[in-house]
This record gives sequence, structure tokens and C-alpha cells, in this order.
Amino acid sequence: MTTTTSGPTTSGSRTPRQVWQRARGLLLAALILVVAGVTLAAVRSGGQHGRLDPRSGDPNGSRAVAELLKDRGVAVDVVTTLAEAAGATGPDTTLLVAGPNMLTTHQQQRLHGAIAGSAGRTVLIAPGGSAVARLVPEVRQEARGPVIARPPRCELPAARAAGTTDMGGALYATDAHDAVSCYPDDELASLLVLPGRGNGDTVLLGSADILHNDRLDQQGNASLGLQLLGSRTHLVWYLPSLDDPSAAGDGGDGGDGGVEEESGLIGLIPSGWLWGTLQLALAAALTAIWRARRFGPLVTERLPVAIRASESTEGRARLYRKADARDRAAATLRAATRTRISPLLGVSPRDADSPAVLLPAVTARLSNTGSDLSSLLFGPAPADDAALVLLTEQLDALEREVRTS
Repeated sequence: MTTTTSGPTTSGSRTPRQVWQRARGLLLAALILVVAGVTLAAVRSGGQHGRLDPRSGDPNGSRAVAELLKDRGVAVDVVTTLAEAAGATGPDTTLLVAGPNMLTTHQQQRLHGAIAGSAGRTVLIAPGGSAVARLVPEVRQEARGPVIARPPRCELPAARAAGTTDMGGALYATDAHDAVSCYPDDELASLLVLPGRGNGDTVLLGSADILHNDRLDQQGNASLGLQLLGSRTHLVWYLPSLDDPSAAGDGGDGGDGGVEEESGLIGLIPSGWLWGTLQLALAAALTAIWRARRFGPLVTERLPVAIRASESTEGRARLYRKADARDRAAATLRAATRTRISPLLGVSPRDADSPAVLLPAVTARLSNTGSDLSSLLFGPAPADDAALVLLTEQLDALEREVRTS
């Protein structure tokens, strides 16, 4: 008696059809998400830009002030690399650096060298401590304050003409005697102007709020923004980019060359993405809690009726057949046969599943066996239902032979 062992199909290995039936729902949902994301990106890619971008109409964008400057004859150019920004400096140019904290140490040093001899105006938006030390060495950032309506309290003509504006954020101090400090908070300036070479100067703004679309019409924000950015005929709006090739020129000084302020990196994230990520995280947590409530410890219950052993066996057999679990069925049949014949052979129950102990005992008991005992009692799963039936018959025959021998 021999069994066919080629190409067994086990309950642990699913057929391609079963895999497709289980996965098609998830694949369809993933496809819908991808299509929706691509469609949304394509629809919104044309008019959406980042924070403080003169092309953006978002509340945190700056298209409004850029358009007002163009109406007054100021040419506005947007650049995203340090080479473009440094090459555009000159006496008739205002260079606005929207994210000085994003620049590496190498980039900040190069930018300082470019603006030091430009004889133009440089406007730095909320530079942090280390950025200030490299770009404007004579200035220190001492603290931060809330952005609120503040009076100018200085002699700067642009500030006096604008009056009260929304200022605050980074607060600066300097020992330069010719610097002009405006919109102070506890004697620290949120707007600081340092004269430079010729008619050039450097302006430090503690906050970019006066340039945002949603706050331009409040207080004297529009007046101050237009005067600070419109003093020259050419405005270069520098939006630092993470893929700027000049960032690779950093000397690797222990980490200072990366993004220096977390707010600079967060500022690159489009409006709404942080809130959307928070919503997704909350939804995932609620889903996990909901799913976890479905599971718990097993509870033993008394059955309301007695179930015959034959009915339980038939029910389990149907489940095995439905799942194509011939491996489980064969393992159960073999284990039961080994358990029943081991006492008849003088083998202890704990050794019934040991081929090294059980097989010699069977061979010694039966003088002539017409089957491969190792394959019969410990072999692989049957390849099909016919092989499973044959295995059952062979096990029954073996057990009868052991009992009658």
C-alpha cells in the first residue's frame, strides 16, 4: 500500500483564486485612494504653493502684497536656489529671504558674503539664533513674543507712516549704535533695521504675519509691508528649497548644517496636511479600539443540548473539506491512529509521536507489512481527496492488523 505525495496542497497555502478573493477588496480600496490622490493633486497643483509664497492665494500666502508691489512698478521675481538669490543682489534690489532658518551653515555663510557688499536691501523673515549669528553677526535673538498689534515707538519713517501693525515673534537686540529698533516688546525689537554699505541696509522681521494674505488688510500691515519691500525697483523673493544643490556644500560640522528650526521644516508642509494627518491618526486609533473590543478571553459555556460525537466529527470534516485542509485532516487521522496503537505495542503515550520509538515497535509486532510505515504514520499531506480516502483506509487496515496480531 503506497500513497501519492506529489504536489500536496495544504490549508496554509492558498490558491491564487482564494488569494484574489481575499485581497481584491483591499486592492480596490487602495486603487481608489491612489486615483483620488492623483486627481486631487492634479486639480490643486496649479494654484497651491507654500507658506509666504508670493504666488499663493492661501491665507498664509503672500500673493496680495506681491500684486500690490507690481501695481506700483516693482518687479517681483521668485527664486528657489542660493545661486539665483546671491546673483540677484544689487543696489536697486530688495532681497527677501523667506526662510533663513532652513539654510545650512554653508548657505548662510555664502548668503552673508553676498549681501554684505550688495548696497541693496535685505529683508530676513524671523531668523533664529544661529541664523542671526551667521547672517547678521552684530544682532542677537533674545526671546520670542506674541504677534499682536504694536505701536512703532521708533523714528523709522516706514514704521511711523504705517503706525500700529501686527508684530512680534522673534525679538532682537544689538549693540550697533546706528541700528533702528521698532515695535519693541520689553525693550527688544521685533523690527530691526541695520544700515549697511552705501544706501543698503538689512531688515529683520520677527514675524511674517504682516505679509500674509489674511492679515494684510489689518492695522498698518499693508503700509509697512509695501514700504519695506518696495523701496527698490526690483524685489527678489527667495524661497529656500531642500533640493537646492548648494546645500550639499556644507562642511559637515556636526549637524549644524541641516534645517536649524523645526518651524522651518513644518512651514514647507502644505496647509491642511498636518490637520489631515491628525485626523487619520485619530481614525486609526478609534478603529483599533473598535476592533479590540471584538476580542477577549475565551468563555466556557455549557451547551444547551448534548451533541453526538459522530455529529461533531462530521461537522469538523465539513469544515476541513471547505478549507481544503487535507493536511489538518491527515494529521488528525495519523495522530489518532498512533495514539490507539501505541498501548497495544507497549509504547508509552508520550512516545506515540516519535518515529524513532513507534516505528521499530510496529515493525517488531508485524512480521510482514506491505506499506511504508514511516510514510503512512508520519508522511506528508495527501495531494487530493482520493489520496486522503486511501490514507484513511490504510490506517484502518494497519490498526486492525495490530489489534489482531
